[in-house]
Amino acid sequence: MDPHPIAPSAPPLPAVPRTRSCAGPTSPGAHTITTSERGSFCLAVCSCGWRGPARRSRDLARKDASGHLAG
Repeated sequence: MDPHPIAPSAPPLPAVPRTRSCAGPTSPGAHTITTSERGSFCLAVCSCGWRGPARRSRDLARKDASGHLAG
């Protein structure tokens, strides 16, 4: 099905980063990481404001948190 010839095109969506970089203290002891479940998804959340991507696997969410602490 072709789009309607008179319909306006939708504006492009802004690029949204999947994760945010840490803006808090750089020492790993200053971060408190927890996992949060939303429906069937789990994501890692840090006290500095960082959030990992939503995952179906809790283990992958924990690995994302480990990567945040290491990075």
